[in-house]
Amino acid sequence: MEKPEIAERSYEFGGCCCGRSHESEGVALSRRSFLAASAVGAALPALQAAAVSGAGPRARQQPIRLPLRVQPVFQCEVYERKPATSWRVTGAIQDERELQEEEGRIRRDLAQMTAAAGFPLEFRPLVTVRTVEQAKSVVGGDFDVLVIYAARRNLPVLEALAANDKWNLIFVRHQSGPLYYMYIGVHTHFLRKRRDEFGQPNMDAHDVVVDDPGELLWRLRALYALKNLRGKRIVAVGRAGGWGAEGREAPKRAQDLWNLDIRTVTYPELGERIQKARRNETLVDRCRIEAGKYLKQRGVSLETDRGFVDRAFLLTEVFRDLLDEAQADTITIDACMSTIMPISETTACLPLGLLNDEGYLAFCESDFVVIPTGILLHYIAGTPVFFGNPSLPHCGIVTMSHCTAPSRMDGKRLEPTRIVTHYESDFGAAPKVDMKKGQRLTIVNADFQSRRWLGFEAQILDTPFYPICRTQLDLKILGDWERLLDEVKGFHWMAAYGSHLRETGYVLKKAGLGWLAVT
Repeated sequence: MEKPEIAERSYEFGGCCCGRSHESEGVALSRRSFLAASAVGAALPALQAAAVSGAGPRARQQPIRLPLRVQPVFQCEVYERKPATSWRVTGAIQDERELQEEEGRIRRDLAQMTAAAGFPLEFRPLVTVRTVEQAKSVVGGDFDVLVIYAARRNLPVLEALAANDKWNLIFVRHQSGPLYYMYIGVHTHFLRKRRDEFGQPNMDAHDVVVDDPGELLWRLRALYALKNLRGKRIVAVGRAGGWGAEGREAPKRAQDLWNLDIRTVTYPELGERIQKARRNETLVDRCRIEAGKYLKQRGVSLETDRGFVDRAFLLTEVFRDLLDEAQADTITIDACMSTIMPISETTACLPLGLLNDEGYLAFCESDFVVIPTGILLHYIAGTPVFFGNPSLPHCGIVTMSHCTAPSRMDGKRLEPTRIVTHYESDFGAAPKVDMKKGQRLTIVNADFQSRRWLGFEAQILDTPFYPICRTQLDLKILGDWERLLDEVKGFHWMAAYGSHLRETGYVLKKAGLGWLAVT
C-alpha cells in the first residue's frame, strides 16, 4: 500500500504576531507587516501537521493574541454665553460646529493608531459625553481601556467616567488641535483634587498624554501585553516549578498575581504520547522531511547526529498536541536535562526553539519565577524572547546563555544557527544561535518573591562558544552596570530585541509590582 503524499513544511516565514517597538534597533520588519506575515507563516505548520493519533491533518492551536478593546470618549460641552459674567472656562471649542470638527479629528487619530498598532487593537465607536448620566452609561460597556479626550473642566463627568474597574487613559490637546482645558487642569483639578497629594483612584499622571497619539499607542501596547499575561493558560510538562530555594512557591505566586491557568502533564503521560507518535509512520516520515528542510536552510548547520534532529521534530509535534488539547499557546518543561532525554531519545532544546520561532511561548526548566516576565515581554515586543542564565556583571559586560533559543529573534529573519548537542549532556539537538552583533536588547530580571522586577538595555558584543550553555551572548550593559551587582535578584533573565523598558515599567505599576530601570 502506497503511503499518502506528505506535505512538506516551509520555514521561510516569521512566526510571531506583531513586530518591533518603535524604539528597537536592527529589526527590519514593521509591526504591521510582521502581523501579516505571521498570519500566514504561523498557520502553515499548524494546518499541515498531522495529529499523533494518525487521523490525518487537522488545524493546530494558533498563537493566542487577545485583542485590546478600547472605548474612546470625548468629554466636552458647549458653553452658553451669559452677559456680564464669566460664562466659559479656558479652552477652545466654542460652538457645535467646532465640537463636531473635533469629533472628526479624534476619529482620524483613532484610525491612524489602528493602522500603526501592529497588535490586535479594537476601538469602539467614539462617544461624546456632556453629562454625568451619559458618563455612567458608558463605563459599563464591554471594553478593556477607556480613553478620555478631556476637553472640559467638568470634574463630576470626568470622575464618573474614571469610576470603573477598567484601565483609564486621558488625552489632552496643547498644539495638535483646539486646546483642551484639561491640558491646564488635569494635574491640579482632576488628579490631585486641588490638594498636594494625588486623590484620583485608578489613575495617575503617567496615564495622561498630551498631543501625541504615539504616546497613547505605546501605553495601549503595554496594556495589551498585560491583558494577554493575565489568565494565560500554560502546559507544564513534569510539574510547575521555580528555580532556587526561594523559587519553590513561584507557581502559586504566579497564579495569585497573574491568575495563570497551569495545566500539568506528567512524564509517564508524555512517554506514552512519544511512543504513540513513533508508531505513526506517516508522522515519523513527515518529521524526517521537515527536519531535512530545516537543515537545508541557508545559515543552518548540523553538528550533531541527524537522528537527534528527526526525533526533535517528532517531539515538537507531541508538544503541539499538548497545546491543542489544552487550547493553549504556552508550554514549559521541567527537568528537561535528565528526565526527557531517555523518553524522547533527544532533547527539548530544539523543539522549544522551533515553537518560539513560530510565535508560541516555550520555556525550559518550568521556572515560574521568570515565566511571567517572558510572557509579558513577548507581548510588549511582539517578537520571541530569549530565556537565559546570566553571569556576574563586570566592567560593563555580562554573559547570557542557554541551550535553547529562538532563531528568529526579530520574528522573521533566521539568524545563523548551529545545531549542536545540549552542553551538560553532550546529547541531543540544541541550537547555538548567533544573534546579531550590535543589536540592542531589553533585559528583564524577576525577583523570587514577585515584588520587584529590574530592567536594563544591552548591546550584543559577541556570540562566543565558551564551555557553557550553547547560545551565548556577551553583552555591553547600557547603564549603571555596577548597580546590577547589588540589585539583581532571582536567577534567570528574559531578553527581547528592542527597547521596551518604558512599557514594562508602566505595566508593572498597574499590576502593583516594583520596578527598577538601570538604563
